[in-house]
Amino acid sequence: MALIVHKYGGTSMGSTDRIKNVAKRVAKWHDAGHQIVVVPSAMSGETNRLIGLAREIMDQPDPRELDMIASTGEQVSVGLLSMALLAIGKQAVSYAGWQVAIKTDSAFTKARIQSIDDEKVKRDLDAGKIVIITGFQGVDENDNIATLGRGGSDTSAVAIAAAMKAAECLIFTDVDGVYTTDPRVVSEARRLKTITFEEMLELASLGSKVLQTRSVEFAGNYRVPTRVLSSLTDPLLPLEIEANSGTLISFEEDTNMEQAVISGIAFNRDEAKITVLGVPDRPGVAYHILGPVADANIEVDMIIQNQSVDGKTDFTFTVSRGEYKRAMAVLEAHREELGAASITGDDKVSKLSVVGVGMRSHVGIASQMFRTLSEEGINIRMISTSEIKISVLIDEKYMELAVRALHKAFGLENA
Repeated sequence: MALIVHKYGGTSMGSTDRIKNVAKRVAKWHDAGHQIVVVPSAMSGETNRLIGLAREIMDQPDPRELDMIASTGEQVSVGLLSMALLAIGKQAVSYAGWQVAIKTDSAFTKARIQSIDDEKVKRDLDAGKIVIITGFQGVDENDNIATLGRGGSDTSAVAIAAAMKAAECLIFTDVDGVYTTDPRVVSEARRLKTITFEEMLELASLGSKVLQTRSVEFAGNYRVPTRVLSSLTDPLLPLEIEANSGTLISFEEDTNMEQAVISGIAFNRDEAKITVLGVPDRPGVAYHILGPVADANIEVDMIIQNQSVDGKTDFTFTVSRGEYKRAMAVLEAHREELGAASITGDDKVSKLSVVGVGMRSHVGIASQMFRTLSEEGINIRMISTSEIKISVLIDEKYMELAVRALHKAFGLENA
C-alpha cells in the first residue's frame, strides 16, 4: 500500500478526547496497510499561551528564545498522540523536528526548510511503526531550534510528504474542504472536489485561511497531491469514503478546463489604502515612496500610479490595516523630501478577488465582474490582475454584498 502523510490542526488536537479520535483515525489507515507519518499541530491555543508567557518577560522577545519556547507545544502533541496510539495497541514513535532532522535556515520565528533527512523515519516505517513528527519547526546549521511561522505545520507536513515521495498529504482540519467562498458569507457556497495548485495558491494568498500559502507553494513545486478534509467526522468512517472526501489540490493538466471559469472568490477585510498626492513625476518616484515603507518592514500589496498631469502624479498603494498608522507616519516623515502635496488614507476598505484557471481561455470575466458590482452600486477603488485572478478594492461596508452578488453572477453555487 501507499505512504500517506496526515496533518492535524490545533482544533483536531484540542483535547485528550480529540487526540484519542485522531489516534483511531490514524490506526484505521494503518490497519488498511498504509505506511503513516503524522504531523500534528500544538493543541488549540497552546502556541498563543506560550508566546503570551514570553511577552510577560520581554515586550519584544528574543527570536531565538521565543522559538525555543513556542516549539514545545508541538512536542507535547506528538508525545500525547504517540501514547494514544500505543494505548490502542499500535506501534508508534514520536520525534521532534531536530531528531529527524528537518534542517532550516536561521530566520527565527519565520524559518524556511532546507532539507529533510528521512532515513530514521523510513526504518521505523519499514518496521511497521506509525511515525509522528512535530510540525512548525526544525533545526538550523548551529543546532538551534527554529520555527516556521504561523501555519508552519502545514508546510512541515507537505515538505515531509515531498521528501518521502508520499502518495498523498492529507490535511485534516475543522472544515471539510475548500469552498467557492466563505460559507459564513454566502450560504450557497459549494465545496470544490478539486482545485489546482495555482488557484489554491492565489486563494491562500488572498485571504482564504484553509491552508498556509507556503505549504501550497511547496506542494506545487514538488508536485505533492494534497487533500483538505475534515477531522470532525466519525474517526471510524469507512476509509474508501474518507479517502475521496474533502478537496483534492492537484495539477492543472489533470482538470477539465471547460468545467469552471471561476473556482472561487476570496476576500480580505484587513486592508488600508494610502495615496501620496502631487509628487513630481520623474524616474524613481515609486522607489522614493516605497523605499522608506519597505525599510520599516511594512508589506505593500496593490499599487497604482496615475498618469502625469503638469509634471505631477498621484501614487496609491495598500497595506494591511494593522500597519496603516505606521505607514502613514513613515510617509509623513518623508513628505517634504518626496515633494508631495499631501498624503491621504482610508482604512475602511476590503479586497475582493475572483480566481480561476479558466480565465486563460475565456474572455469577458473582468467586464462581467465590473458590471455586477456596478449594478449593485459598488464603486471600485483599485484593480489588480494576474493570469488567473482579478482583485478589486472596495469600501468595506459593501464587501459581503459584493461577494454574494459575484458568487451568483458566476454561477458558483452550481456543481
